[in-house]
Amino acid sequence: MLHDDSPPAPEGRPTGLAARLMRALTDPEVRIEIPYDDLPRLSDEELGTLLAEAQAVRTSAPHEARMLALALEGAARDRRPRYTPEACRRMIEALTARSEDHDRVDLTPGVRALEHRTGPLTEVAGALRTLVASLLAKDSVRQLYALITIAGLGDEALLPEVVERLSRDLGPILADEIAVVAGLPRAERTQLSETFREHRHISPNSPADVWYRSAENPAYAAFARRALEAAAERAEAIRAGEIPYRADKAFTDREITTLGQAARVALRRDEPWLPDLFDRLLPGISVAPTAARTLPSQGLLYELVRAAQDFPTPELVTAIRAVRGTVRHAGVPKQLDKMLKKVDAALAERTDVALRLPTLGFDADGVLRRELDGGYAAVVTVAETATLVWEKDGRPLRGVPAPVRRDHAGPVKELRDLVKRVNTQLLTLTRVLEGGFTVDAVHPYGWWRTGLAGHPLARTLVRRLIWEVEVAPGTWRAVLPETDELPEAPEDASVRLWHPIRSRPDAVRAWRDLLVEGRIRQPFKQAFREIYLLTPAEEETRVHSNRFAAHLVHYRRMFALFRARGWASDLLGPWDAGEQDAAERTLGAGRWRVRFFHALADRDGEGALATTDQVRFARLVDGDWREAPLTEVPPLVFSEAMRDVDLFVGVTSIAADPHWTDGGPTRAYWERAGFAELPESAQARRDVLERILPRLKIADRCALDGRFLVVRGTLRTYRIHLGSANILMEPDGSYLCIVAARGKGEGKVFLPFEDERLSLILSKAFLLADDTGITDRSILSQITRGS
Repeated sequence: MLHDDSPPAPEGRPTGLAARLMRALTDPEVRIEIPYDDLPRLSDEELGTLLAEAQAVRTSAPHEARMLALALEGAARDRRPRYTPEACRRMIEALTARSEDHDRVDLTPGVRALEHRTGPLTEVAGALRTLVASLLAKDSVRQLYALITIAGLGDEALLPEVVERLSRDLGPILADEIAVVAGLPRAERTQLSETFREHRHISPNSPADVWYRSAENPAYAAFARRALEAAAERAEAIRAGEIPYRADKAFTDREITTLGQAARVALRRDEPWLPDLFDRLLPGISVAPTAARTLPSQGLLYELVRAAQDFPTPELVTAIRAVRGTVRHAGVPKQLDKMLKKVDAALAERTDVALRLPTLGFDADGVLRRELDGGYAAVVTVAETATLVWEKDGRPLRGVPAPVRRDHAGPVKELRDLVKRVNTQLLTLTRVLEGGFTVDAVHPYGWWRTGLAGHPLARTLVRRLIWEVEVAPGTWRAVLPETDELPEAPEDASVRLWHPIRSRPDAVRAWRDLLVEGRIRQPFKQAFREIYLLTPAEEETRVHSNRFAAHLVHYRRMFALFRARGWASDLLGPWDAGEQDAAERTLGAGRWRVRFFHALADRDGEGALATTDQVRFARLVDGDWREAPLTEVPPLVFSEAMRDVDLFVGVTSIAADPHWTDGGPTRAYWERAGFAELPESAQARRDVLERILPRLKIADRCALDGRFLVVRGTLRTYRIHLGSANILMEPDGSYLCIVAARGKGEGKVFLPFEDERLSLILSKAFLLADDTGITDRSILSQITRGS
């Protein structure tokens, strides 16, 4: 540890805390316990000076110095440090040293230092020329924009030299880009550098609006189209044999980065020429012109999907899924499936374009009929999903008739692909509509009535959801199109999805009763949706919630759920800074960020456990994330964010693992959490059971008692926990382990929404109500033990 009695620093050097940290960075003999809680006390200039010195810390430095450098970078993440001319010079010299020692050089810190300097550049000009010369000598052009920006800040001759040198070797696409960027005014060039250094490879959770400036720049927008057109032409030339085919070599890594950025700009602008271009480009880079199970550019394919994660459009999502079905490489479809989950989540946040749906030839009732020779016909009907039925002279057939398979193989494949495409679009639309909750998406009533509620494909989903129409200023009327007539309202009136957080409890109960009585299954949980309101404990902690802290979870399962729900998180593991992380998601049209902290509890491979911790929120202010008190978070954003965290904990907690037999603290947690008070998700489950239990044939053997469903069998009485689905047996309270019960009622009970845990509870209830009919010896031995 360092103490306050360290000798005074020379004039102009940091003092106090900053001086102690500087010694820890520069003196290999000094060891320091990193004062994380004190780092916010550093001034902006002190932080800038320390960050400049942190760049000089090499991989061979002591572990403590490297950890301190990382801590300082973390402390600067939500701040804007300022750099004196001396700090700027030190930063540039450190980057030059990295370049000369063959280290990978990230120029981003240098650009930031120059942009946020406190004095003139005269003291840095020579150092800038040395850095640029070193980078060009080693062909280190990983960050073109930063290099051009740095060169433009040097003497007048430096920028033309860099442009000529780079354009000579990088090919026509990059030469075009370099000329465009170099020709911009200095301020715009610096803005582009700032925008593009926020590319996902550098900052994966950057807010989408860092791309707005480049998308609004006419010169760069025009280049984006030229670059993507050139890429499509190159892919077509490879397919035609005009360019020799080499697996995954159609584009260089640098070209892939530039084309990804060009795609983001065009997608942000929602350019009308994009759908046709992607229909040319994606197949061209995804399937080899030979019979090889390779592809011309796996890198560009993934980069375009990552662009779709940032600025998705329905047309691009459809094109990606079409390619997913044709690519021959064995590993690519699985990777695309993972990436598409994030695309779907992002599309839900972009409601201005997400609801565009083609009719695909279906009539107003959602039916497409295709007549074939010999009196055969194919009928595709869209109800909850799309289904294909074959007919002969108007009579339905069980499958595809042999003459049709023989004589119409092409149309058969086309129709099957159409069914898959429609179901994919319905799945995407479902996720888009549900994701619209957090942005409180509002649509013009006239367009909604014809473009959604009356759309041949969308209507099957839209009509089973509850909507609110603003029939008069400030007066909203809730309507379920499946059962109600649409109200009279002006064409430009607002319509939005109904959410229970905006309704009175009696209105919520009425909608839930209606769904159960009418056996209406909603596309996603709406009427029975959980509501998470701020608690007194959360008002007291002010900026963080402990509601879902201190749980033990199966880490890999939770990490998979992060990805599935569109949360970004680094994988925990035995590496530097790999012990803990915060999963993040942006909500409210990108204006709010939620972070769910968690840490490794052990490192047992696939069986690794994690502990959960705080949930915190931040608001986007002037391009920076600022931590916000929970009382300032919009109630709907707070509720939807906490709903996801409840899902993560509820699904992955070891309390819901019937196999858990470990002893010690984990067993104590399992016993405590496995029968604890019900979270909001389990309370919604109880609400459903109250309505459907009287309709079941085992109703006389079932009753709800607090957090349990009590089932009276012949041999015993059983208490099934509505959160974990764990079972206690009366009269002694012993635990009954049933790993997977498949009772007689499974699949026959109507549920107004999909819930695996609720289905499991009902399955166990049907099994235990008829416990004399159980034949599984492992279950029987537990029930009869001690009898």
